[in-house]
Amino acid sequence: MPKVTFKAQAHSENPTKTVVRTNGFTVIVDEPKNQGGTNEGPTPVDYVLAALAGCLNVVSHVVAKELDMNLNGVKIDLEGDLNPAKFMGMSDAERAGYQSIRVTLRPDTDADAATKEKWRLAVESRCPVSDNLSHETPVSVQLG
Repeated sequence: MPKVTFKAQAHSENPTKTVVRTNGFTVIVDEPKNQGGTNEGPTPVDYVLAALAGCLNVVSHVVAKELDMNLNGVKIDLEGDLNPAKFMGMSDAERAGYQSIRVTLRPDTDADAATKEKWRLAVESRCPVSDNLSHETPVSVQLG
């Protein structure tokens, strides 16, 4: 299958608020008021969790269909831990991003435990966002 390229364009409306256009949608990224933002949208790291949840949902249903597993829906709980010290320029001791993300999948299904575990393993291994978070993805930032 050929590679697919996804694109986004963004501009800053102020020091914390970013307007992103992608795939015909406009997305607002901001910071809470207590961090100097206007609180007009989720933070960038909130969007990471949201992207992971959305991807897991799609892959959950694809895999369930392949396994002939009845999946009425899935609830997804996510938590991520990060230390803001590097982002804030206070320390280089730890990385800037999430140090760990925990996900709990709660499928609404009548499948047996073995089928659910097979499903979970496939979902985890096939989710592109999970893959990006679990493995190094080269990112190059340039001046234009």
